[in-house]
Amino acid sequence: MDPIRLLIFDLDGTLIDSLPDLTDATNLIRERNGLPRIGISDVRKLVGQGARSLVERALPGVAEPEVERALEEFLAYNLAHIADKTRPYPGVPETLKELAGLGLPMVVLSNKNVALCREVLVKLGLAGYFTDVFGADSFPSRKPSPEPVLAVLKLFGITAAQCVMVGDSVNDIAAGGGAGVWTVGCSYGYGDESELEAANYRVSSFPSLLQLPFVRKIDV
Repeated sequence: MDPIRLLIFDLDGTLIDSLPDLTDATNLIRERNGLPRIGISDVRKLVGQGARSLVERALPGVAEPEVERALEEFLAYNLAHIADKTRPYPGVPETLKELAGLGLPMVVLSNKNVALCREVLVKLGLAGYFTDVFGADSFPSRKPSPEPVLAVLKLFGITAAQCVMVGDSVNDIAAGGGAGVWTVGCSYGYGDESELEAANYRVSSFPSLLQLPFVRKIDV
């Protein structure tokens, strides 16, 4: 393994547990469209492909104009309530602090719109750990396409072998693997265990990242 010079992190399901707030936003638009409320376990199955995909899947049978209106309502509510119930996973702030102390850049790459990413990171006191934040609207394509990861590599001027992608779903592992970077699957997040089978490493808690070989290969 080459010395690692960049860490890329997914956001929801990896750094933060946002399902309670996403569930509230989802039920808001469902109720306004005459649909019954659903639980966190149901919303968990809808996340990962961005807000539009979540809204479309949360409103089956609803016509396109209503979907567009619901998407605006969903995003507005989510922004206003971005951290009402959302919290970092256990050990995330402490682990990010240790990793940041090693002197390499860390970035967020999410399928959530970048403004929402930045807002929740600020609200939760995590923004200062990251050199940059990229969202669904930062590049022409989104995960599971490898293109966003390749774009980040180009921006930082490093090779795939010098980068690690950390995420909880098949979107993250496929994007990282397709770009040729090292991948770490977080089994505590939203994805099923089967989605992480192709990951180079798997962790059951965020602090476990500190025990992986790549931490000893950081070029400081």
